[in-house]
Amino acid sequence: MLKKLIGRKEEQVILKQALSSHEAEMISVIGRRRVGKTYLIRTTYENQIAFEISGLQNASGDEQLRNFANQLRKFSGSKIAIPAPKDWLDAFFMLIDFLENIDLTEKPVIFLDEVPWMSTHKSGFLKGLSFFWNSWAVQQNVVVVICGSAASWMIQKILRDKGGLHNRVTKRIRLQPFTLAETEDFLINRAIRLERYQLLQLYMVMGGIPHYLKEIEAGKSAVQNIDKICFGENGLLRDEFLSLYPALFKHADYHTAIIRALASKPNGLIRSDLIQQAKLTESGRITKVLMELSESGFITTYPAFGKKKKGQLFRLTDEYSIFYLRFIEPNLSETQGVWSSLSQSQSYKIWCGYAFENVCLKHISSIKKALGISGIYTRSASFFRKKDNDNQGVQIDLLIDRNDRTINIVEIKFYNGTFTISKDYANKLRTKIQVFKDITQTKKQVFLTVMTSLGLKANIHSIGLVDNHFDSNVLFE
Repeated sequence: MLKKLIGRKEEQVILKQALSSHEAEMISVIGRRRVGKTYLIRTTYENQIAFEISGLQNASGDEQLRNFANQLRKFSGSKIAIPAPKDWLDAFFMLIDFLENIDLTEKPVIFLDEVPWMSTHKSGFLKGLSFFWNSWAVQQNVVVVICGSAASWMIQKILRDKGGLHNRVTKRIRLQPFTLAETEDFLINRAIRLERYQLLQLYMVMGGIPHYLKEIEAGKSAVQNIDKICFGENGLLRDEFLSLYPALFKHADYHTAIIRALASKPNGLIRSDLIQQAKLTESGRITKVLMELSESGFITTYPAFGKKKKGQLFRLTDEYSIFYLRFIEPNLSETQGVWSSLSQSQSYKIWCGYAFENVCLKHISSIKKALGISGIYTRSASFFRKKDNDNQGVQIDLLIDRNDRTINIVEIKFYNGTFTISKDYANKLRTKIQVFKDITQTKKQVFLTVMTSLGLKANIHSIGLVDNHFDSNVLFE
């Protein structure tokens, strides 16, 4: 019995609309590995799936076809083995024969999961799928769900196909990781109740990935859970990184090189600096890899304020990858219990600052809600000035540029208690604001918004400087 589906309200509406329509629907579902795509489809269409197949990772074309035959036998209830089709065109002919011999009074769902793994080199899978849709499915009252973790492959081969699948997708879903609020609901549904500061620490390590969050145990603190899941000999996340990128991308060496380069520079890098840091050579392949990592949700591109493309900042925003490279990989020889000491280190405090920034950057809609500007069109951007002989370096990780002639400079600070602005820190903030105004020559009103983990204590240095301040509770809204 499948558990309650947490969140995913918009996605469920799309799936149910497809089921209630009176015409054929082709739905593409894209989302990074472990984000819950299969669970969403199986839960929503629990009683409607007439046929389901999932591609096999690193399998040959013949193995994929044998898997198809075995799945067809399972769903048809055949007591004798079904011979593997000779190719995918033959396979889809067999699927049509099967579907035409079942009761179609209720709209059936054909669920093709991890399609990029099925479409091996010269396999003819896309040709077969195109034939299936154009010659049969489009004339039936059916739902065909095409699902894949390799987002860039799905976009290029399915959504932007110039051949038989061109403009055939009728509905699209891009499944995102859970928000903090959804993570809280997910754990409560599993009888796990933690204070929000504990939840925040867990989210900073594993993000909103349901498959990772399932490993959290009730009755254990965030430190205990992180220690077991990430450093324990049998911990799920102890070596997840090693298979994460190769599972999604062919020849993933460029991808991991870029991920490692960005992990070493948490504030992000512009393209030229990123290529240099990753020790790669400028080429069209770099563009493709950056697009693949971005589409799959591992990195995020932040435009420089006032610019569209030039000076854009690439930042690693996959929580687990950052945590693995900073703490797990250098401590693989350690035994369970190491996190208790690592979480007291200076390296931990530095990581907390960057990790909390990433969480805030992913919850901009919640910050806008707290500011009371949900209905105002905004653009998010970064701003930085490199340090040189004449000027000190300045970086603003989040600017909310509003259509009401206002800009919020968002200063993000993680602290394990109520944060207090000192005289020196107040001067740094004033310098940051002034440099931004001088360089951009903006005529807009500039407000300073401070986001802290556990709140800001008002004092003589914050009054008159800070216009709005919020703690991490607003991120759960």
